[in-house]
Amino acid sequence: MTCSAGCQPAVSLAPYPRWLLKSWYALPHRLPPFSKGGWGGFPQVAAKYTELPFRIWVRGNSQHHWYFLRQTRTASFLSYALAALSFLALSAQAALPPLQPLIDAAPAGSVLRPPPGRYAGPAIIDKPLTLDGGGRVTLDGGGRGSVLSVRADDVSVRGMRLTHSGATHDGVDAGLLIEESNGARVEGNVIDQALFGIHLKQANHAIVRGNMIRGRPAELNLRGDGIRLWNSRFNRIEDNRLDGIRDLTVANSADNLFLRNRVGNGRYGMQLIFSPRNRIEGNRISHSTTGIAVLYSDQVTLRGNHVEHVRDVAGAGLAFKGSAEAEVTGNTVLHCTVAVQADSPPYPDARHRFQNNRFAHNVTGMFFYGDKGGHIVRGNRFEKNLMQIGVSAPSSARDNDWRGNDWDDYEGFDRDGDGIGDTPYTLHYYADRIWMETPQARFFRNSPALELLDFLERLAPFSEPELILKDPQPRFSRK
Repeated sequence: MTCSAGCQPAVSLAPYPRWLLKSWYALPHRLPPFSKGGWGGFPQVAAKYTELPFRIWVRGNSQHHWYFLRQTRTASFLSYALAALSFLALSAQAALPPLQPLIDAAPAGSVLRPPPGRYAGPAIIDKPLTLDGGGRVTLDGGGRGSVLSVRADDVSVRGMRLTHSGATHDGVDAGLLIEESNGARVEGNVIDQALFGIHLKQANHAIVRGNMIRGRPAELNLRGDGIRLWNSRFNRIEDNRLDGIRDLTVANSADNLFLRNRVGNGRYGMQLIFSPRNRIEGNRISHSTTGIAVLYSDQVTLRGNHVEHVRDVAGAGLAFKGSAEAEVTGNTVLHCTVAVQADSPPYPDARHRFQNNRFAHNVTGMFFYGDKGGHIVRGNRFEKNLMQIGVSAPSSARDNDWRGNDWDDYEGFDRDGDGIGDTPYTLHYYADRIWMETPQARFFRNSPALELLDFLERLAPFSEPELILKDPQPRFSRK
């Protein structure tokens, strides 16, 4: 192929960035397989630019690839230099020593401590082994698949940095994949530039502790999960920090413990799907679209969690759908659109229990939807919420068991000093029904017009207001 004088060069889409090829006519037949195993040492790059055409030769131990670039009238020596630098960047992965031979050479049951440095991946551990990076070893996946895969029992991975996974959602490209494994331990690792962080796939009795996982910069829905469990049981996920990820997802995975994890700047802090009997305790979630979502998962325990700054219009601090018998105790939900959102129990004995929680500074404290309530709501503190309770229908919350809650807008007295209000706390539908029944009107909530209408409704109701809830023994706090 030739380019006559005065013609415009064609721009190849690979392997150079588009900005670099504005003044080039490139004829690479394919990219060299830099990321394949077996390359030893640094590739040699030779450039001849004294005569046209300009030629770059990238040579490995057993692979030779020539690239021809023809100069146009606008090309300059600087362009040649930039082209050479781009080839050096592309060949960087080939310069890294692979980690896989060290793993293969290590005896089963031994401790492998690679010399400090950066190694080429992906790599697979298929025997009992402890891989200890000591905080000074990086495994670079080269943008292909999962960086490190564990496919054996009793494997430990600690003190490693795992980076640069593939970018395939269908393949669930992860920093660390633990597949069909029992008793794995993952401690003190850093995972970044990975689509998914840690993926437990049919992995049981694993401990995932003290890891730092940072998501890839991307639109929220295009990121991967920081930690993902699928069909995995009896795992302990604790003291991890996840930032800038999409979700922490638990799917078809029962009987796991999530303890003291910190999740921020994502979509779902945690979401459980068809995953019963999980325990979520002492976690801290902030700046996400939804805090903790429990979907079609029965007998889940949420205890002592802190959820804050969940401000998406459709989000909630704690959300329950199609689930039964959740224990929600001692949680704090602050500054969210809705602190708790729950549907009606699927059957009478399936009610959730909300006890001793604090819901403060939210737009709505609790929102119930469905035709009938039935949940137990006792000993909770409702503080400085714009609206204490929202419902989709008057009966959604009325049939709940309300008792001993602390309402900051309670207007009664405690003349005998027993800490219980002398009169019940009641909540009625007034002008609130406008925005509850017409969601488009929420924009005008707390506007002077609606505030005036609500005042008039309470002063002289145009119709009999609907009773939303009645707490016969409200807790009385001396302020």
